[in-house]
Amino acid sequence: MGTLSLAVSAEPIQMTPPPEFTELYQRFSETVYLTALRVTGAPADAEDALQTVFLRVLRQGGQHAEPMPEKYFRRAATNAAVDILRRRLTRSEAQLDESLSAAAPESPVLLKERLRRALATLDPRDAELFVLRYVEGLANGELAKLLGIGKTGVAVRLFRIRRRLRTEMER
Repeated sequence: MGTLSLAVSAEPIQMTPPPEFTELYQRFSETVYLTALRVTGAPADAEDALQTVFLRVLRQGGQHAEPMPEKYFRRAATNAAVDILRRRLTRSEAQLDESLSAAAPESPVLLKERLRRALATLDPRDAELFVLRYVEGLANGELAKLLGIGKTGVAVRLFRIRRRLRTEMER
């Protein structure tokens, strides 16, 4: 009975997010979801990435001096989605089901799944760079500014990433 009285007398926790957070969510949730969906290929995983990104923003409590740009949310979504792919690979959750194993080798579904598996084996920074370039469509110049490296460095890294992905996908 003593435990019950402690539970009843506990202070309620404020569950209402600050207005700035609500505004950010309304403005960028679709961008985050669609970016994560392109990376993971699964709506449930995209929703997990969406939740991860906005929980991180909420925990930061508006500690950003400047407004958060859309690029921040695209990058955060890409990172969260790659983390999900990596966890799936390490836990062996990404087993191909019967429908995928019966698919022809040229099947786009099978190719996408092989690419996702190969992305999960990359260093997170390399996977992020690949997704931002080839899934999100950012130009090498934009990536250079975003990552603080030269355009040539971006091109060289992308070449090496593509070569590594090709090797991983051929396994």
